[in-house]
Amino acid sequence: MKIQTGIDIIEVERIQEAIEKGGDHFKNRIYTEQEIAYCESKKKTKYQHYAARFAAKEAVYKAISNLISDRSDVLWKQIEVEQDENGRPLIQKKKIEKIELEGIDISLSHLQGLAVASVVVMIKEKE
Repeated sequence: MKIQTGIDIIEVERIQEAIEKGGDHFKNRIYTEQEIAYCESKKKTKYQHYAARFAAKEAVYKAISNLISDRSDVLWKQIEVEQDENGRPLIQKKKIEKIELEGIDISLSHLQGLAVASVVVMIKEKE
């Protein structure tokens, strides 16, 4: 098994501006229906949650970018942040089809102005 990491940090304001200017087009291009519903449920802090999920998608891409030939091989919506039964964020490895993954571990954090995501990706070794 090979282990790779990725990290990303983003200003919440950048995502808020993109959503306010791009509206549903921006949200529907980047986020899944479940991610949008989750973020919208957070009312006052929804942009922090959108930003954290954007950072998560970027962090995963950074961790696997050397394994794909083209950015279009892994689409924004294939990297979907969900929550387990305890509210801990997770990413379903089965949705990232082009790469044989053992698993993905993710940590998200955000505050009023910044959101950050860190991932560890476990990749199956070719035999």
